[in-house]
Amino acid sequence: MMKRLILISALALGTAALAASAAYNLAHADESLSVPAPPKPPVGARLLNRETAPLRPLATPPADAALAERVAKKGSPSADDQQLLRGAYLARAGDCVACHTSKGGAPFAGGLALASPIGAIYSTNITPDKEHGIGDWSYEDFARLMRTGVTKAGYTVYPAMPYPSYSRLTDEDMQALYAYFTKAVPPSAQANRANDIPWPLSMRWPLAIWRKLFAPTPAPYAAPAGTDAQLARGAYLVEGLGHCGSCHTPRSTTMQEKSLREDSSRLYLSGGQVVDGWSVPSLRNEHGGGIAGWSQADLVEFLRTGRNQYTASFGAMNDVIEHSMQYMTEADLNAMSRYLLSLGPRNGAEPYRYDEVAATAAYEGRPQTPGAALYLDRCAACHRSNGTGYGKAFPALAGNPVLQTPDATSAIRIILQGGRQPSTDSATAGLVMAPYAQLLNDQQVAEVTSYIQTAWGNRGATVSAADVAKIRKTAKPVEERAP
Repeated sequence: MMKRLILISALALGTAALAASAAYNLAHADESLSVPAPPKPPVGARLLNRETAPLRPLATPPADAALAERVAKKGSPSADDQQLLRGAYLARAGDCVACHTSKGGAPFAGGLALASPIGAIYSTNITPDKEHGIGDWSYEDFARLMRTGVTKAGYTVYPAMPYPSYSRLTDEDMQALYAYFTKAVPPSAQANRANDIPWPLSMRWPLAIWRKLFAPTPAPYAAPAGTDAQLARGAYLVEGLGHCGSCHTPRSTTMQEKSLREDSSRLYLSGGQVVDGWSVPSLRNEHGGGIAGWSQADLVEFLRTGRNQYTASFGAMNDVIEHSMQYMTEADLNAMSRYLLSLGPRNGAEPYRYDEVAATAAYEGRPQTPGAALYLDRCAACHRSNGTGYGKAFPALAGNPVLQTPDATSAIRIILQGGRQPSTDSATAGLVMAPYAQLLNDQQVAEVTSYIQTAWGNRGATVSAADVAKIRKTAKPVEERAP
């Protein structure tokens, strides 16, 4: 009964939005066709979302809450308490829980499957359990793994663990992390799962060769001469503990990041590859898919909430925001944002300029392509016929950085399987876009994707039905995906 009421409410809301749009067009037929400012989201959108997509608990390690409560009761924290609190914060900054916690599993007990070109790699138990975790590891064992990728047992881990980035941590931060994981995280006796990698690819000795060829010499981050404290802090977090380059820096055929920090190549954080089925955007201050035009406040807002006036997060970035970025201090978010905005352009793209041609045609009820007609029928109620969306509830598509690159993977996947905005303390409504995989065939998805990639001045590429068919094979409706 509840599902039926929700469906009726959704249909009513969509019908009302379309009717309102039609009424506006008729009432203002003689007025200028200039693009109006985005209005507020439709009344009831937030309530409807709460019915269809209930909020889920954030995956904050329970040890954090218990630790904070214990320290608060003391009134005056000891040096050990302060170190544990620092370690808890650093673990969140490094988003350790995202990889080392499986669905429904104990925090940091491992067991999460990480896809790789050679098979599934399962994250390990890093709780203080002495049999299955790191309870019998010394600080030296822990630091060696974090900085060199070599375990206590002497073998090299797969570079799915970003130890090339962690090698830049200071001794103080490394000691705080060790204290947190061995003293504050509850132990779990969950056994480690063997990787699903066939022989001979499962042999470990080639990883030692890879490490010697491509991993940097461990050394704490040292800011270039003349770098102020805020910029240095931002670089330390982005290049080190935040390991942003693990996803946002292109990799070579031998799977190492092409650059681990900013250099003359400007490859660092330039995006372009596909990770977990999503095309990864550039984090550089550049047009054509980057963050050029964003203010520092815009970037801070995105990192804290997963949305701003330009775009909204999706895919694995939602986990980063929900489990990590939302808990960072304002000072650290500002430091990271300032550092990212200091990275100059690499792709040479021109600034985005809005083009009213598509908006005018839609306004006049004369879609020029099948994709435009599909957009008006399926998408315009939320994203508007002029592509400007409804504030931060329904993201603007006009000028959206995701739609300015030749790779339409993310656009196709969102249309097929739907999307979900992250739910955070400061932006609690995790709005959900419904999947269209069951409603549109490959040709229709290709047509509407090509439209949004090229309408309103967007500079993305057109796609074919064959492109859609490839992505459809791995697309899962957003409601069925693991939280």
